[in-house]
Amino acid sequence: MSSSVLERPTLVLNRNWQPVAVSTVARSLIKVWNESARIVDPANFQIYGWEDWARIRPAEGDPVIRTQWLTLKVPEVITLTRYDRLPVKIVAFSRRNVFKRDGFMCQYCGCKPGSEELTIDHVMPRSRGGLSSWMNCVLACIDCNTRKANRTPEQAGMPLRGTPTRPLWNPLYAPHGVRIESWSKFVSEAYWNVELEEA
Repeated sequence: MSSSVLERPTLVLNRNWQPVAVSTVARSLIKVWNESARIVDPANFQIYGWEDWARIRPAEGDPVIRTQWLTLKVPEVITLTRYDRLPVKIVAFSRRNVFKRDGFMCQYCGCKPGSEELTIDHVMPRSRGGLSSWMNCVLACIDCNTRKANRTPEQAGMPLRGTPTRPLWNPLYAPHGVRIESWSKFVSEAYWNVELEEA
């Protein structure tokens, strides 16, 4: 059995079928085994316990977990049996998350040159007391960052494309970087590779 299959992401829904987290296949299967969750088949929304899921024959090409005794289809979505709240979490301020928030786009000229040609710019320069925070950091291409230098956008005549803000947490900020298409049946928009911190 490949450990990478066990590390694949699984969407976790609360009891009301609202997305609350992204977990690994391994952790999700433990929840199903312990009867604190059920597997949801995204094709028909049918719910399965461990024994019923173990009887399903995976289709050709489905990701599977193979053991000496069975071949188990990898679950993509589970629903918790008792938890009905929504978690209170916030998106951690980090370089990677600024890149995701700004869509890998320079917030001055709008170009998307690639991550190696983008830098983090402090709207209010650090030399003037500007902090490293969601509201003061934006992506800038190397040319714009050089041109702006140690000035504010107003002083440099370089208006921002939008006001930098702290993004709202979305449970599909998946730590695994793998997009599962069936999740679109449960959520309207997915965001990936974002670090979370508890509120």
